[in-house]
Amino acid sequence: MRGADLMAAASPVGRPRPPACLIDASIYIFRYYFSLPDNWFSEAEGYPTAAVYGYTTFLLQLLQRHRPEIIAACFDESLGSCFRNEIYPDYKASRALPDAALAYQLDACREVTQLLGIAAFASDTYEADDLIGTLARRLRRRRAPVAILSRDKDLGQLLRREVDFLWDYAKDERWYRADITAKFGVEPEQLVDYLALVGDSIDDIPGVPGIGAKTARALLQACGNIDAVFKRHLELRELPIRGAGTLAAKLAQHREQIEMARQLATIVDAVPMTTDPAALAWREPDLAALEAFYRRMGFGDRLMRKTAALIA
Repeated sequence: MRGADLMAAASPVGRPRPPACLIDASIYIFRYYFSLPDNWFSEAEGYPTAAVYGYTTFLLQLLQRHRPEIIAACFDESLGSCFRNEIYPDYKASRALPDAALAYQLDACREVTQLLGIAAFASDTYEADDLIGTLARRLRRRRAPVAILSRDKDLGQLLRREVDFLWDYAKDERWYRADITAKFGVEPEQLVDYLALVGDSIDDIPGVPGIGAKTARALLQACGNIDAVFKRHLELRELPIRGAGTLAAKLAQHREQIEMARQLATIVDAVPMTTDPAALAWREPDLAALEAFYRRMGFGDRLMRKTAALIA
């Protein structure tokens, strides 16, 4: 089963239940930060607020169209201070820290998230992926699907149930377990080991030189996981892989790096944080506070009608 059939199956009466929505907030903030002109909106002191406007519009549309009972947004505030930087100082080293203008909009996006009645989480130690992973683990106890709103396919490792999916909301693309397997050639549970072998240039995670996607897939399809790959090193030369004869030596040479990369790629799902579904339930927005916020951001009355319609 796929798509609507999966979601209908999650309901005891055969009707689809709204998925619990876990939002990778920074993905959507940056989408609008880079796509909307800075001079579109600004607050009193001159900071641009177009990304805040775009992000707020996205949240309003999500709430109006899908009425999620459970919803939370997770923010990245650990660039340079994440526990992964202690493991590997160059982790995400190629990413620049937000300047003052972007930092202002990131803070404002977190503020409007809460004013709209959505639980918001951030940490200076853990990344948004870890916060999402922890919430997803808790929400799997419910019958409803868990939707992870993000474009980051690495989050596919969190898809433990057939009903759960990654959701690129702007494109309305939904990625279930089978879609992750079709894209990477490995099961969601194998994604961490796959990334440990091939690396991840976006996060500056090193891969094993000479091992690309095809070789990594073949190794994991044959052995299951990296631990089994090392245990069966004498058999690797028999695999129908180009350069199979040198694979064992290559992997042994980079074993410490592979283990480090596994730690970097593994999403933590036990962050100490609030995971009670009651605390994640959508609440009615604070209309008076939102009206003041919109005016402070320079939006005027543009969004109030959409906001008021949520509780009409």
